[in-house]
Amino acid sequence: MQKRMGEAVARVARKVNDTVENKTDSLADLANCKLITFPVGIYKAMRSVTEGIHRISLANNELKSLTSRFVTTFSQLRELNLAGNYLHRLPEELTSLLHLRAIDLSRNRFRRFPEPLAAVTALETINLEENEIAEVPVEKLAAMASLRSLNLRANPVGPEVRLLVRPLVPFDLLLSPEEPVPEA
Repeated sequence: MQKRMGEAVARVARKVNDTVENKTDSLADLANCKLITFPVGIYKAMRSVTEGIHRISLANNELKSLTSRFVTTFSQLRELNLAGNYLHRLPEELTSLLHLRAIDLSRNRFRRFPEPLAAVTALETINLEENEIAEVPVEKLAAMASLRSLNLRANPVGPEVRLLVRPLVPFDLLLSPEEPVPEA
């Protein structure tokens, strides 16, 4: 276990060094690093460049939570990919990501729509495919002026969500086809 964790941290450190040295705006490939948490040492290593990071991918890791420190450190994020983790909630500080336009939370463990997302005014795309979401804050979503696409495919959403069609909401709502009602 420790060897595996050490290898994961070494992979992440190399990717962070590349980002710092090349002065890119992306930590786009921290995917598949087997991370259980975001390594604290990275905050220090990236202190001088965090304002310039606009895209981060932490897809297909083993993250169970996202810390408020992560959100406040990478305050200029425009795209965040957290697909394929074990997340079930988001920190309230996510509302401070004023530039966040796209978030991918597909293939996680959300049972409820992550409420902090409804307060991120710049969000254009939310992907929540393959979670366990049954209830969605319909009124809050309808008030999101920038939202263009909400993917709720492969979630057990209630029938009221299916009533959210244009022109009632100004965004594309992607849902799985309804299951046919079995005949008695």
